[in-house]
Amino acid sequence: MQNRSNLIDYFFIALGALVQTLAMRLFLIPGLLVSGGISGAAQIISFFTSWPIGVMVLVGNLPLFLLGWRFLGGRRFALRTAVAIALFSIFTDGLAFFLTSSGLTSDNFLMSLYGGILLGIGLGLVYRGRGTSGGSDILGRILSHRRGLPITGAYLVTDGIVVLLSGLAFGWERALYGLIVIYISGLAAELVSEGNNVLRIALIVTSHPDQVSEKICRVLERGVTILPGKGAWTGQSRPVLYCVLLRSEINIMKTIVSDADPQAFMVIGQANEALGEGFQPLRRD
Repeated sequence: MQNRSNLIDYFFIALGALVQTLAMRLFLIPGLLVSGGISGAAQIISFFTSWPIGVMVLVGNLPLFLLGWRFLGGRRFALRTAVAIALFSIFTDGLAFFLTSSGLTSDNFLMSLYGGILLGIGLGLVYRGRGTSGGSDILGRILSHRRGLPITGAYLVTDGIVVLLSGLAFGWERALYGLIVIYISGLAAELVSEGNNVLRIALIVTSHPDQVSEKICRVLERGVTILPGKGAWTGQSRPVLYCVLLRSEINIMKTIVSDADPQAFMVIGQANEALGEGFQPLRRD
């Protein structure tokens, strides 16, 4: 089972690397659009030197990979990242012989839109395979660990420097389109890696915990955890119900709670992922 799981991971990584390459060769490279990271820096250097982008991506990632080994989440995670980097480099230079160098369109907006979508899908597939694309991922983790920067802030620093360089090399209008690519690819990567079923977390403070939890379990078929609670103002003990459910089940939840206890207090929050019974399996076989 473990071998099958590993094969699925590497399939996602290989497919993700291929999709990223298509984004680069069909949209980003012909449009002189840079999305940040090592691949973006390689684009800029290649424009002036004609050096192969894939080779530069591989060479540029090698010292970062060795430096960031300890920040890559263990040996298996690091190995998946190495495979993703190697495949992306091979595909980027190899497909240059088969794909048109002028891209699919000459419209910068269309290039940034579809390039960002394809790039994000590729990144999301690599993430689903429990790897990373290297480059700014590794550097971002190192900066976060060494300098205390939040991961998102570290990515902003690393990608921002490359986009700034692209503005100097290709013009500021193309750099602005590059920012669009970064934003769209981030959204697409999140959608592919985490799915579109945004979950909801409900915290319910009620005087009738048994009645409310029984209806939730029976009607929604969702598990409920009863937590001990105490009001700071009144000093009274009141149980708190904790439940995870789908976005589409929120209105039903509100009706259940209001019918069982009109005086209840409920807070609804958002979760990106739930693992365990009733949702995705915690352990992938």
